[in-house]
Order: sequence, then structure tokens, then C-alpha cells
Amino acid sequence: MLMALIFLFYRRGEYAECYNARLWVWDVGCRQGSDMKRITIIGLGLIGGSLGLALKESGVEEIVGWDLARASVTRALKMGAIDKDGKNLAGSVERAEGVIIATPLLAMPDVMQEIAPSLSPGCVVTDTGSTKAAVMEWAETYLPGVDFIGGHPMAGKEVPGIEHAEAGLFKDATYCICPPPTASRSAFDAVVEIAEKVGAVAYFPEPREHDAMVAVTSHLPLILSSALMTLASSSESWREVRRVASSGFAGATRLASTVPSMSTGICVTNREAIEHWIDRFVDELLGYKALL
Repeated sequence: MLMALIFLFYRRGEYAECYNARLWVWDVGCRQGSDMKRITIIGLGLIGGSLGLALKESGVEEIVGWDLARASVTRALKMGAIDKDGKNLAGSVERAEGVIIATPLLAMPDVMQEIAPSLSPGCVVTDTGSTKAAVMEWAETYLPGVDFIGGHPMAGKEVPGIEHAEAGLFKDATYCICPPPTASRSAFDAVVEIAEKVGAVAYFPEPREHDAMVAVTSHLPLILSSALMTLASSSESWREVRRVASSGFAGATRLASTVPSMSTGICVTNREAIEHWIDRFVDELLGYKALL
């Protein structure tokens, strides 16, 4: 790993003073503002809608939005999360300086393939997916020659949909940014600036490191919440049991209401890391059982 980081450092030789080999990313202190004026957001759910609201508040001149659900586009326009309806997916990215893909994970490969021919030269593309290694591989395959920077704002709610979007959703939240070794300095700067504009704090994990960390802090809790809800509700006495289920149970099962398309994408793209933490959790439970 160390040798890989050193290799990356020397690949950036002409910018050595601004490239941090330890963190494998550009030194944020050396960056220059990008000031994107036209950004397209693909996927206008909770995250995409909240990004639109926050970016508009920060002064972005024009935000174009596209979503498969036309009702979400209409709602986004009324809320002021976007300025313009992109009408169709490919057309929505034309003339955009930046594109944010905020769709469910498993929809991203198709989105990338469809928008690739319509991207303007120099356009920076990023995403908000909950896993990063798979997304980075998709981008390499379907967006050749495009400056793609992986992104994941660590914020959200258990309730989906643009109707729950809010400009302050990302305030002081960690915003994971994963640039590939081939990323340009300007693209890196642009995505860091997006994170800062929405009030988040940029953090720079390596993609697989990111996936391993969120597997225990985000994905395992999702599965445990769902498992507890399934266990309890499948009981023959559930009708009586639910009468004594109070705030503790509600808090522990809150994530079980996560949209299936989101949880499916997470499990498909981060299976190995999630399995590791499930095994660790089972061992931990057995340890607690032995103490009873």
C-alpha cells in the first residue's frame, strides 16, 4: 500500500507540493476555486433534492434536474431545488459544468452509459452512492476520458423522497470524496467545492477503505434493523408484542423502512465487507450470550 501511495505521488510530480501522498489526494490547502455555474443533478430524491436546495442557497447560477419520476421533477421545481427540467436524461447534461448522479446505486451504470456521449469537454461528474469501489469501476468502464470523482455525503433520513429534502441536511456532515489516480486537479477542486457549498466537511478515504468503514457504521445497522423488525413481526404473538414496542424498539428498527432499491444496491456492491462485519457481530452476540 505504501509503495502504491509513493507511486501516485511521483505520478503527480509536477504538482508534488500540492499532492498529499499520505492521504492519496490533492492537498486541499493548495486548491483553487472552480465556481461552477451550471450543474445537473440526476436523481431527485432526498439526497439529490437536498443537494439542489443547498447549492441554490450557496449561489449556484443554474441547476438542471432529471428524474425518472416526473412528479419528483415537478416537486423539485416548486421547491426551488432545481431551475430547469432536463426533460430527458442525455439532454439534461448538455452544457453542464458538473453532473451529480444521485440515483440508487444499481441504476448508475445505465445512467453513466446514457450520459457519456452528451457530456461537454471538461465536465466533472460525481455521485452520491453509498459504496465507492464498484462505482469507481463503473465510471472507469462507462465514462472513459471523463473526470469522475466518487462522492458520498454521510447524511440522510430514514424517510425517502424529495418531499423530505432540506438545504441543511449536509451541514457539518462528513462528505467522502474519492478521486481516482487519473483525476485532474480541477475536478478534485470542483467536488471539494460542492461539499463545502452544501456545508459539509470533506474527507478523503480510498474507495475500498470507505466501503469497509461504512459497512460497519451504516450498512450493518441497516441490516440489523431489518433483521430485528423481521424477527419481531414474524412472531405468532406479534399483535400483542407490538403493543409494548416503545421508543427503544422504534429507534432500533428505524432503518428497516429504508427504500428497498437503496438497500439492495448496498448489499450487492458491498457484500464482502458486510459479511465480514455480520460475522464479527455474531461473535460479539455470542460473547454477550455467554455472559447471561
